[in-house]
Amino acid sequence: MWFKCLISLVFVLVLGAAVSNVQAQGTVRSGPDPTTIRDPELEKDSLHNLEVARNYFKLKKAYVAALKRLEEIIAGNPNFSRIQEVLLMAGQSSLWLADGKGKQKSDQYVAFDGGTKHTLTPEQFREMGRGYLSKLISDYPDSPFAKEAQDELSALANPAPAKP
Repeated sequence: MWFKCLISLVFVLVLGAAVSNVQAQGTVRSGPDPTTIRDPELEKDSLHNLEVARNYFKLKKAYVAALKRLEEIIAGNPNFSRIQEVLLMAGQSSLWLADGKGKQKSDQYVAFDGGTKHTLTPEQFREMGRGYLSKLISDYPDSPFAKEAQDELSALANPAPAKP
């Protein structure tokens, strides 16, 4: 009789341990979140491009060079961990090129349409800047960069009066 009780007790303990292990595993997921899967090499390359673009943008006021680096990140790594900063800087670079700011002329920015190279007009730069800033605000409304992007768009909608 003691033997049956001992076997039953061991069985209950083993069964209880198995049930607690199953509960500890949590709920079943449908798969990994695709926005958090990042290629470490691509992330490293994008971070390097961002650092170079930041240098062009802030220190050298070379907005054409910065914009080219930023566009490379946007096209090659849209899930980049710092994409919000990239979108803000790309939007600002575009808008400031439209206004003729910086040390580089806007005609140094060359776009390709099929096999034809052409430069952009100030209005095309503004439209490109609006697109980057709007994407930042719509895709990342809680971003620390969203307020600055909104301020840039507001200034664009309400231009300063012309000086006499």
